Amino acid sequence: MPEISLNVLDVTENSTRAGAKLVRLLIKADHASDRLTIRIADDGCGMTAEQISQVTDPFFTTRTTRKVGLGIPFFQYAAESTGGSFLIDSTVGEGTTVTAVFGLSHIDRMPLGDITSTIHTLIVYHPETDFVYTYQVDERQFTLDTREFKEILGEVPFSEPEVSQYILDYLTENKSEVDQGAVI
Repeated sequence: MPEISLNVLDVTENSTRAGAKLVRLLIKADHASDRLTIRIADDGCGMTAEQISQVTDPFFTTRTTRKVGLGIPFFQYAAESTGGSFLIDSTVGEGTTVTAVFGLSHIDRMPLGDITSTIHTLIVYHPETDFVYTYQVDERQFTLDTREFKEILGEVPFSEPEVSQYILDYLTENKSEVDQGAVI
């Protein structure tokens, strides 16, 4: 995948397929430690120890529509090739946390990409799942919690054009304020 945001989309789609009701996403760029951390934590069905040991194998997938699963192996390779790390922690019945740490300034690190559109897409097209999204650059950050939006909107769906546009604008403006124009 040419950008990290597509890996985020892939892993988060796995969370929704695993029945997650809540997904927490963290994008954290820390220039002092030269690290970009991506953490996706869900409360889905979780994985067994055997599944965790197999999930980085491109020829292992739990999906019945195809015989390969390249998302996790590519995500792991992308992180580790920058001197970073990759960890999956999961408990059956409790959920899964995927943490990828990249060398922020490493020449082989893929760009973050359009994380705003990725998060927007996840929120709008998965109304059954709540998302807590935190975007942090050094000491500046913002958090969007869809549970707060739902409390205000009541029964109005996120797919309603005005609501969808508001969410996209909210993500765009807050990201811009946090990263202050820096390309991550």
